[in-house]
Amino acid sequence: MSLAELFILAVGLSMDAFAVSVCKGLATGKLKLKHYLAVGLWFGGFQALMPTVGYFLGSTFEKYITAFDHWIAFILLALIGGNMIREALSGDEESADASIGFRTMLTMAVATSIDALAVGISFGVLPNVNVPAAVSFIGVTTCLLSMLGLKIGNVFGTKYKTKAEVTGGVILILIGLKILLEHLGIIGF
Repeated sequence: MSLAELFILAVGLSMDAFAVSVCKGLATGKLKLKHYLAVGLWFGGFQALMPTVGYFLGSTFEKYITAFDHWIAFILLALIGGNMIREALSGDEESADASIGFRTMLTMAVATSIDALAVGISFGVLPNVNVPAAVSFIGVTTCLLSMLGLKIGNVFGTKYKTKAEVTGGVILILIGLKILLEHLGIIGF
């Protein structure tokens, strides 16, 4: 996986955390360093942890699924991306909650990183993925974008939330399609 592909994947995965951070920023009056650290470390940490767990699951079962691993990666990424788009366009508004307490942040960090678990499973079955570098890059990217989302939400409100989620979903679907087409020999990058 190239650095450009990894960057695009990291940005796509971070869009849920970015959107939640925008909501946090909207609900928070005056932002302090603790707010930035809470959203950045919780969301970035879980976006790094979940693909690591997924990788170990995927690599454990690799010998059983090597023949169709590209289909698994495509289906998982397409489902995750499609779900992100569906949720973004559903019109259901998440309530803005300024809490950065343990229980609240743990729940949101897990919820926004489930898709990263599935991506980690695909890491376990795809060749040429430097997993430590990939999960670190995903975690740092999510941390930074979550902090940015907090500030954007605090300044602009939820104006860009839906666009960010749709963009993230489209990116994940396109990455899955690229993996499938490469393994089928239709394209070669």
